[in-house]
Amino acid sequence: MLQVENLVAGYGKVQVLQSISLTVERGTLVTLIGSNGAGKTTTLRAISGMIAPASGSIQLAGRQIAGLPMHQITKAGLAHSPEGRRVFSTLSVADNILLGAFTRITGARSRGDVKTDQSRMLDLFPRLAERRNQLAGTLSGGEQQMLAMARALMLNPEILLLDEPSMGLAPKLVEEVFAIIARLKRENITMLLVEQFAAAALDVADYGYVLENGRISVSGNAQALKNDPAVRAAYLGTAH
Repeated sequence: MLQVENLVAGYGKVQVLQSISLTVERGTLVTLIGSNGAGKTTTLRAISGMIAPASGSIQLAGRQIAGLPMHQITKAGLAHSPEGRRVFSTLSVADNILLGAFTRITGARSRGDVKTDQSRMLDLFPRLAERRNQLAGTLSGGEQQMLAMARALMLNPEILLLDEPSMGLAPKLVEEVFAIIARLKRENITMLLVEQFAAAALDVADYGYVLENGRISVSGNAQALKNDPAVRAAYLGTAH
């Protein structure tokens, strides 16, 4: 589904990513964990076209998307729920959700019935259903995170990139967000997850990559990584 090979990317003269490679198979949930500044968010930004890679290959369903503008990558079926949520604060919850289907409404990406999917989002995120006419900027942080996820899902994507969905949320809301991610996994939504809570990410994922200083240091089955003493010591707070 998604194949990244030898990706080099960064900001200006600073190359954050040093030739990283990763694979996300169709219907799986892959997580990318690592310390702050390791390059996790940069990886997602390079894949989704927010920044242009310096070199390397990014293939989505066999199509080369490295270096394409964001709107073309979106049209190809890649949805990105970014760090910091970035909802349209002066628009209603319902309108924010609908904007996620913009490429489908305009015919650039014909895939399924928009109204049916809009109803599905309100079912998946009951808090949003209760606040569908409320301005997005008045939502709590957790509700805005759910809105960002719902908006991304409205693309009916080939793959969903989730960047730090639990950032800044209270523990109870973190549990809600991960319950939703687990439900999406059961529905075979292909996902690449960047997450600060490594233990929770590895619990829900099929496969994981550890990013250190812009390089993949170790990868493997998510549960095997969770039981790896070095990974536990570095990212899970214990070596036992």
